[in-house]
Amino acid sequence: MPERLLVVVKSGGAAAMPEWRAAFAAALPEAEVRMWGEPGIDPAAVTHALVWEPDAGVLASFPNLRLVISTGAGVDHVLADADYPRHVPLARMILPQTREGMAEFVGMSALMLMRDMRTIARQQAERHWRIPPDMPLARLTRVGVLGLGALGLHAARYLATLGFQTSGWSRSPKTIAGVTTSHGMAQLPAFLAECDILVNLLPQTADTVGLLDRARLSLLPQGASVLNVGRAAHVVTADLLALLDAGHLSTAMLDVFDTEPLPKDSPLWDHPRVVVTPHCASTPSRTDRAHRAATLIRLAEAGEPVPDLYEAARGY
Repeated sequence: MPERLLVVVKSGGAAAMPEWRAAFAAALPEAEVRMWGEPGIDPAAVTHALVWEPDAGVLASFPNLRLVISTGAGVDHVLADADYPRHVPLARMILPQTREGMAEFVGMSALMLMRDMRTIARQQAERHWRIPPDMPLARLTRVGVLGLGALGLHAARYLATLGFQTSGWSRSPKTIAGVTTSHGMAQLPAFLAECDILVNLLPQTADTVGLLDRARLSLLPQGASVLNVGRAAHVVTADLLALLDAGHLSTAMLDVFDTEPLPKDSPLWDHPRVVVTPHCASTPSRTDRAHRAATLIRLAEAGEPVPDLYEAARGY
């Protein structure tokens, strides 16, 4: 008989497990699926793990672990575990639905920021009727995408189809039809200076943490807006709020936060220039993610190349 696979899942808690088990039963019937921390699991029997924010040290307790899969596009939440077994391959969860959902969220958000919908929503709450003095157009609005990986590349292309003057910045050179590109730290200031709306889609690495501090955010044009759908650690929140309060920046739309759920006492909730969304930019269904995980597991078991693996040299 072929070896039985044992997949442990940490995502969504106990309430999500019936859905995970049903999805894996259809996509990977040869595997047993157990909940993270479930009593009676033999650590030596665990072969694969599908996780979000795994508890420190637990992955290292599985001696026969062959592949770890993040339930999201980022893996920083896994690597935050100092005891993570570095010899075990780590895969990111990137599906067509992830790219499509992110591109559509970024496009929607750019249009909302361009039209200052935050102010209009506030006026509704105040029952205040005020027609905007002008009508911004996408073809006159410069949107820059910081990070041109799998998600940033798709988002930049989508923004260009909406008519925005679209630019993109990445660590290494990229060529994208309809998008002006730049690369490297030397070209970052000029890129920022040409962004009416800055979209952050960088991966979290040692080089990108705190990248958007007061000095770099100040390079954005007067009245620019910021959309962060990358990682909270990229943006120094205190610096962002200071520039919003000073009027240098117009609006910030934030989908990622240092602590999630966002604490009820966070000043971001009530800030008049901040739009808070609950890390919902692009989250494929559990069924879609289980099917993708099954594909990655089968490729790994067959000795075939596994796509979207974390590469330590790149940092993502």
